[in-house]
Amino acid sequence: MMRAGSCSPENLLPHDPPMVLLDEVLNGNDKAVSAALTVRPEDRFFVPGRGIPAHLGLEWMAQACGLYAGLQAYAAGRPAALGFLLGTRRYRATRAWFTEGERLQIGATLVFREGGMAVFDCVIRAEDGEELAVAQLTTYQPEDPAAVLSNQAMG
Repeated sequence: MMRAGSCSPENLLPHDPPMVLLDEVLNGNDKAVSAALTVRPEDRFFVPGRGIPAHLGLEWMAQACGLYAGLQAYAAGRPAALGFLLGTRRYRATRAWFTEGERLQIGATLVFREGGMAVFDCVIRAEDGEELAVAQLTTYQPEDPAAVLSNQAMG
């Protein structure tokens, strides 16, 4: 098990600020990872008087999956690598908005992995443990992301 706080999302995700949306890594192991964030007005997706729309939870979940991959890379002495969200199944949120000041925990548990493909069960919980959103995400992390992007650009 990784010690909480020993790695930051900025070091584990191949994102540039301000697109690192998670505040901290809480823990991680070979099966799961959990992270946290606080809903703040300075967040680029914050809507005054409402908060952050629940559909943004999909990106938080995807970034948690990225943290899982980043922790695996970190443990192997490699840098974080680019990955792709291929799809989601059954995203369900119990409300339309996450409100200002809420501290949320985002978890991703590995269900299946073969090669660069992986499936994760993901959850967003309130600080009291209440389940606010769930989904299953399918991700792909190619061995050569540049080649995939190059082929995509060609069409």
